[in-house]
Amino acid sequence: MKLGILGGGQLARMLAMAAHPLGIETVFVDPSPQAPARVVGESLVAAYDDRDMLMAMAGRVDIATYEFENVPDEAARALASAVRLLPPPEALRVSQDRVIEKQTLASLGVPTPAFRAVDDRAALSDAVAALGAPCVLKTRRFGYDGKGQAVIRSTDASALDRAWQLVGAGRVPCILEGFVAFDRELSQLAARAASGEVRFYPLVQSQHDRGVLRETIAPAPSTSATIEALARGHVQRLLEHLDYVGVIALELFQIGDALFANEFAPRVHNSGHWTIEGAETSQFENHVRAVCGLPLGSTGALGRSAMLNLLGDVPASADVLAIRGAHLHLYGKSAAPWRKLGHLTLVERSGETDFDARLAQLRALVDASIVAPDA
Repeated sequence: MKLGILGGGQLARMLAMAAHPLGIETVFVDPSPQAPARVVGESLVAAYDDRDMLMAMAGRVDIATYEFENVPDEAARALASAVRLLPPPEALRVSQDRVIEKQTLASLGVPTPAFRAVDDRAALSDAVAALGAPCVLKTRRFGYDGKGQAVIRSTDASALDRAWQLVGAGRVPCILEGFVAFDRELSQLAARAASGEVRFYPLVQSQHDRGVLRETIAPAPSTSATIEALARGHVQRLLEHLDYVGVIALELFQIGDALFANEFAPRVHNSGHWTIEGAETSQFENHVRAVCGLPLGSTGALGRSAMLNLLGDVPASADVLAIRGAHLHLYGKSAAPWRKLGHLTLVERSGETDFDARLAQLRALVDASIVAPDA
């Protein structure tokens, strides 16, 4: 069997690595000849809207998927006209527009922060008057890892003007969201098969910095049965509504015993990278299994896990691997401030008592290597 993947980044790379032991070959379409996935499968270098190349890939594969949600909707639908594409293109369409995404979640009874569509400067003033400050102005499309957004901390006109210019408003439609003073950030991943079977991964706790994921702890500590049931219920309704097949991630804000959905990703997700070493079946393997029609694997955790992103630069491999139980994943990307170049994982095995000490060592290595945008 051959699996086509729209996108050739690190997620496609890890999908291909999970597919290979299952006897599944992979073919990618990506605009960059240096895409990380190029070393693990056949790579077709082309723009995502290159219909000829999309049809060429469709003719070489049995099934197709995508690795990130900024693939043009038109490209996904063109590919879906020639080969089965999973998750369905509708999931991609909904996730690409923050207003449509939040309207969809709200219609399913999934609470979200208050929001208003903002198409011009006057609408921004009205939206801020309605939601109050602080609040967050975001582009409706194509923002990720903190890009395309600005926190508004004052209702003063000059503060609104700065945010308006910062996100490029006036050129692209935006959304204003109420600021959420959350207790913590959580992420719920699940895999759904074409049969409707769903397997949930443990709820995980995430820590972000300037919109970029820094660390994930799995399972999320001190999680009540109520919170876990809420998170799974929210994801279950979304999966059924979209007739979804594959792995999905729902990012959540916890406030007391309530959960508010931030956004969902119709793909494998950074907050699930711990599953490669820390779960019985990784998110990447379960995504491949789901879209290729294979039985889903167990999503059980093997122990407590931590995942730390490497941003801007990487520590010396020998320093990381000298820490017992540490696993290093490098993506083959060139260094740039705040760019995700790889990640580390650490899994606590039965009988171990020094997990926290080893995690502290890894955090120190990561902190020393980070290159931030303002460095």
